[in-house]
Amino acid sequence: MSGGPYGIEDMVPALGPGTTLVLLVLTPILWSAPVALVMAELASAMPDEGGYVTWTRQAFGPYWAFQVGWWSWIDSFVDVAVYPALFVEYLRFWLPDMTAVERWLLVVAFVVVLTGLNLLGVRPTGRAAVALAIVSLTPVGALTVAALLGPRVSPWTPLAPAGQGLETLGLGLAVVMWNYSGWDTPSTILGEARSPERAFRSATFLALPVLTAAYVLPVGAALASGALPWSQWTTGVLPTIARSVGGEWLGHTVAAGAVLSTAGLFMSLLLTNSRLPYVMARDHVMPRWLGAVDSRFGTPWKAVVVSAALYAAFAVFSFKELIVLNVWLYSLSLLVELAAFVRLRVVAPEMSRPWRVPDGLAAAVGVVVFPVLFCLGAIATAGWTNTIAGVAAGLTGPLVYRVLGRRAMLAEEGRA
Repeated sequence: MSGGPYGIEDMVPALGPGTTLVLLVLTPILWSAPVALVMAELASAMPDEGGYVTWTRQAFGPYWAFQVGWWSWIDSFVDVAVYPALFVEYLRFWLPDMTAVERWLLVVAFVVVLTGLNLLGVRPTGRAAVALAIVSLTPVGALTVAALLGPRVSPWTPLAPAGQGLETLGLGLAVVMWNYSGWDTPSTILGEARSPERAFRSATFLALPVLTAAYVLPVGAALASGALPWSQWTTGVLPTIARSVGGEWLGHTVAAGAVLSTAGLFMSLLLTNSRLPYVMARDHVMPRWLGAVDSRFGTPWKAVVVSAALYAAFAVFSFKELIVLNVWLYSLSLLVELAAFVRLRVVAPEMSRPWRVPDGLAAAVGVVVFPVLFCLGAIATAGWTNTIAGVAAGLTGPLVYRVLGRRAMLAEEGRA
């Protein structure tokens, strides 16, 4: 879900320190919590491999299930490629003169090592991710304490920068949504987890307050330190701020935490997103060879390797070039998932839901309102370049389904 505030720095010059802090507090309430509630109910009702792809199939049939799965996989090319890109941005703290060739070789090494761990299965990957999360968040705590113990300035002034353009606003909104998104992502491995209907919900409700604190406290403390003017914040600047606040040791510690954070997030998201082509291959709407499962470790190893290769290719782009398109595509898929949640409340009220969003249909509709508004806001402020790229990527879904969909229909006929 989150590896701390690494990568959140671009919000500050885009939105201003005051607006950044306000959104870091409000976004988990209006965006994350409602989506988490929706996913917890659906995971309780259908704790199956494929997660939101399976849920969408139940609500709208194979066509829309394919669209959500395909769009999410396409989005993962951009989303998961963010982490190798962030990895090399934070390595610049030690290697400021890194060449383009060195950058690419470091990205490839990063992807190869973490893909190898993924091939060992969900449990080794999950344990490594938990360990990396703890190690990467510890330096954030040290930065927060050191910044608060020193001289302080007003962290929320100014509220917003003057002359803010639409694309700048779109970058800031994309960064905050990206940092607070992904509540549906772990659902794709529900079939590989113990007690998934309970574990998913417990982990979700524990993660939300933890990651909110992991954003608000260090960003607020770093701004209050006045170590770096807010207008000069950019991707990878947290170690520099830490060095100014606490000395060389803290700068190196925060940089190391950032590098480990990107490793944990890449590893986790490769795990969950590689299950998308596997599930679609199992449903006969992707090439069958993508559904191959390793007999020893139980991992869909071909889907993992293909996904990792695509993420490495997209990591040639920078964080800022990837993040807005990432949120545009994610919003497209999430809108369908939220619609599936409401539709299942309407057409399948008798479905067993061991845990559900309290109250009836009106509450179910109400809980999706703010997430829908966030999605539409991200799409509207993405700028023409990202919008054109997003529309083009979205249109590949219907086109690919026309080619592969016949296989799905024949499979459905065979099952019937």
